[in-house]
Formats: sequence, structure tokens, C-alpha cells
Amino acid sequence: MKIARSAAAFALAALALTACAPPTSNNAASSSDDKSGTIRVWLFSEVNQDPKSAVVKAAVSDFEASHSGAKVDVQYIPVDSRAERFKAAFNDPSSAPDVAEFGNTDLASYVASGGLSDMTADIKGWDESKDLDSKILATTDIGGKNYGVPWFVGVRALYYRTDLLKAAGLEVPKTLADVETVARAVRAANPDTLGISVGGAAQFSAMPYLWANGGSIATKKGDTFASGLDSPESKDGISAYARLLRDDICPPQTCAEFGGNASVQQFIAGKSAMTIGGDFNYKAVAASAVKDKFAVVPVPGKTAGSIAPAFAGGNNLGVFNSSKHHTLAADFVKLLASKKYQQKMFDSMGNLPTFSDVQKTVADSNPQVAPFIKTLAAGTNFVPVTETWSTIDAQGIFTGMYQKIVTGKADVNTASADAAKAMNKVFGSK
Repeated sequence: MKIARSAAAFALAALALTACAPPTSNNAASSSDDKSGTIRVWLFSEVNQDPKSAVVKAAVSDFEASHSGAKVDVQYIPVDSRAERFKAAFNDPSSAPDVAEFGNTDLASYVASGGLSDMTADIKGWDESKDLDSKILATTDIGGKNYGVPWFVGVRALYYRTDLLKAAGLEVPKTLADVETVARAVRAANPDTLGISVGGAAQFSAMPYLWANGGSIATKKGDTFASGLDSPESKDGISAYARLLRDDICPPQTCAEFGGNASVQQFIAGKSAMTIGGDFNYKAVAASAVKDKFAVVPVPGKTAGSIAPAFAGGNNLGVFNSSKHHTLAADFVKLLASKKYQQKMFDSMGNLPTFSDVQKTVADSNPQVAPFIKTLAAGTNFVPVTETWSTIDAQGIFTGMYQKIVTGKADVNTASADAAKAMNKVFGSK
């Protein structure tokens, strides 16, 4: 999930994916589909609210002009209180919106609660949908049905200090192995600088290592999932990432507790030669003391010229199951998530579009986003699409595995086996 431009996002950003326990619900699908009246819309509030509000206001004007008798009432809700707000709305349809913005990692638990409406037919009947990035659209798919439209996406790439690498006579890493080698060498040349700032709690920095080595978090097993963390390929990826958290690169006593935001903060503060950060971090880095001393490339894969799969975070727009205005609500979703308005959201907020052709357009005219668009084009991955993932996330099973390894509490074999066992218990796998 990419939680819009919340306080964490602008303060550095981003994609802190907070887990939400699956909400319970007494929600039932509405039997009404009124073609007039007021639709209520919940969108996430922002630290810098005005640019988003301006785009949404324009969309509302367009919508009301083309839908006689329809009005749109937009309310901006805090990201941090979304779990309580959504749970209350699922249980009390009278308080529920018709349309809502939500993070893609929250989708499975919301669908399990019965709170979101199936939008498969709406998407199939929408001409622009043919250009939606298929990998990103897949994050809205539960059991072959789409429960939302991807509004924007966020991915991570490799930020590096051009001055430090040049001074040490080092080339930009072309493989994951190179990242480790360069990180070690630049720290040796600059002992007070982290070779790369990563963390034991930075799960979205660790995932590309897992996936690039052929590993997986989990795979579908009948009606549930089975952890893949203890496979040989996964253990190779886990080991490769864990090697970055050593004294000669990023000391465990400093880095073991770092999440993604803390890792990027080290880079912004000039304390790190490299980091894995998101497109949503770019403005903060570009406004920092290192603004003229950095560049960004996709996180490389195992072989030169390849790109490691990145986690596809992002936010969706969906229709509540209890809405009495499904057609109107779906029409508004398709307008606000359209190519026209995704372009406007990029221009005003920097949100990466979910349409392949719009991605190319923004990359061609905005060189700073090209590494992130290349990462999207190379293929992204996602967490298991199941309501049980929120429990796994809340328990810290994935990140806890790395922290045990880098602090010496367990070796890779033991930690991955323990994590897989704990994960399968939550999944209900045998």
C-alpha cells in the first residue's frame, strides 16, 4: 500500500505500509442503483492538500456537468484513522461513502469483510482499462474479480551519491552483487558513511532481493497460501540482503531497526552513499543537502542489464458494497482514475500513473521518474492477496526474520524456517 502523501510520505516518505486488522462487517450489497442524488467520496488527506484538492475539484465539476441531477460530496479523512473509519462504515451503511480511496494492501481484508463492490464489469466496459498496467490491475483481483481501480502506484529504486562513488573510483552497480561490493568499498573509503542505508524493518527494500533470486513470500495453495521463505531460492535472496547489514556496510547496531523511512533519512542527511527509496522520496532528496550530488537507477537484478522486481505499492479507488448509487459511483471512479486525471495527479502531486501509455508520457517529459517507470516496465510483484496478510504484517513475521539474522539471534536456515512456519499458521496452511 502506498498511503498517498501522508505526513510520513512528505516527511520522508512513504510507503510505510501499516497493517490493518481485517474489519468485521454486517455490510450487505444495496439493491438500489439510483441514477441521481449525491454520492459521498472519501479520499485521504495530505500534508500538502491544496494540489490534490484542486485536481479533485476539477473532476467533480466535470462529473456533475456530465451527470444531470448528480452531486459529489468529497470528504478528506486522515490516513492514520482509516482502519476505524472503514470498519465503522462497513458495519453502518448509513455512515458509509459511495466511493473511497484505499491502499492496495488493505484491499483483501476489506473484500473479506464484504465492504467493497465488485467492479469487474465496470472495468471491462471502460475503454481506457485496456491500457492499465496488468501487474498493477492484478493487485485489485480477488478470486478473479476486481474490487477497485488502481489510482496511482509507487515503486523503489536505487539512490546513490555521485560524488562519493566518483571519489572512490567506483562505478554505478549493475548487479545486486555489485551493490554489496560498492557499498563495502565506499564505506571503507568513508568510514563515517554507511555504504548503503537499509534496515531490518525495511521490508520493501528486502523484497527485490528475494524476488530477484527466484524466491517468493508465498504461493497460492488451493484456497490459501503457503510460505515460500524457506525455499533455496528465497534463502539466497534473504542472505544477499542480510549481508548488507554488516559492520563494513550498514552496522546491525545502527541499521537493524531501520524501516524504509529511516533508511532514506540517512541518505537525505548525507550519512549514506546509497539507499533504496521510492519515487515518492524524490522531492525530499532533491530538496536536501545532497540535492546536487545524487542520481537514481533501477535496483539491478542478479545479472547485468536486469532489474530486480519491485513491490508495487499504491492506492486504489473503489465503490462500497452498500452504495445505493453504484453506477454513478463507478462512473466517478473511472473519471478520477482516468488518464486525464492521472496525468493531472502526476503534475500536481507526483503520483505515478497506472496506465502504461501515461507512464511513458510522464517518463519522456520528466527524466527524474524514468528509473521508476523502467522498474514498473520490468515487472513488479506484490504481497499475497489475502486478508491474512494484514495479520502477518502486524506480527512482523517477515521483518522479524531479517532482524533475527542480522543481530545474530538465528542463522538464515533457522530464521526462514521459523518465519515460514509462523506465516503458514496464519495462512492456515498444513
